[in-house]
Amino acid sequence: MYTQPDRPAGRGRKLTPSPVKQAALAAGIPVEQPESLKSQAARDTLAAYRPDLMVVVAYGLILPRKVLALPRLGCWNVHASLLPRWRGAAPIQRAILAGDAESGVDLMQMEAGLDTGPVLLERRTPIDRADTGGSLHDRLSALGAEVLADGLRRAVAGETLAPTPQPEAGVTYAHKLDKAEAKLDFQRDALALERQVRAFDPWPVAEGEIAGEPLRIWAAEAIARDHAASPGSVLSAGRDGIEIACGSGALRVTALQRAGGKRIGAADYLNARPELRGAR
Repeated sequence: MYTQPDRPAGRGRKLTPSPVKQAALAAGIPVEQPESLKSQAARDTLAAYRPDLMVVVAYGLILPRKVLALPRLGCWNVHASLLPRWRGAAPIQRAILAGDAESGVDLMQMEAGLDTGPVLLERRTPIDRADTGGSLHDRLSALGAEVLADGLRRAVAGETLAPTPQPEAGVTYAHKLDKAEAKLDFQRDALALERQVRAFDPWPVAEGEIAGEPLRIWAAEAIARDHAASPGSVLSAGRDGIEIACGSGALRVTALQRAGGKRIGAADYLNARPELRGAR
């Protein structure tokens, strides 16, 4: 089993093994943790295992061509998008941000390019308007395990999975998330802001200002509402949420977090800021 080296985590920044390493050790599986696979020594160690097939899931390190060529059946990658849409690091969040109607998991034969290899198997799932980055991640994780298990069963049975080359049309790249993207700009359309809130739950969590106070916005919904208010101003506030004027429509914030606090509902927040209940 290969996984990245232990990394600092938590408040104490203590070196912490990955969940993959913990599961492998519990099962009695040897674990390798090279900083990279570019050195001859790292490749020699890998070659000594004489792999028939290598499976890569969110490994985070680039596999050189010489490594890709080591296994008899090559290398497979489980990727959380419907390729060629959303190649790259953050396909789940990018799909929600873009308002995609569906996502899925592709079992892909790896090659030197970034997520460019042919697709062997695929599973699809609709993206619901209630989906967050976390909920879609969990559903795709289950589909990924399903599609990988199917592929492995068929490979063990001697079946050769038919590779389907990715079409040249429709290629998009899911660039790595940047914390700066979490800032809500109320000049934008309310539906775009709703997607931003959903996509960045649970990380990095959307951030916005309500009546002068910077907050983390955990849950919100776009509503159709005509208004002449300045974007970012509070239109109304009550038990159902706090409605913020947007460039088009309004964003009803239903769950948020104050600095140093925990996630709370809008009603609890208004108990601390009752002056907002009179907003119009």
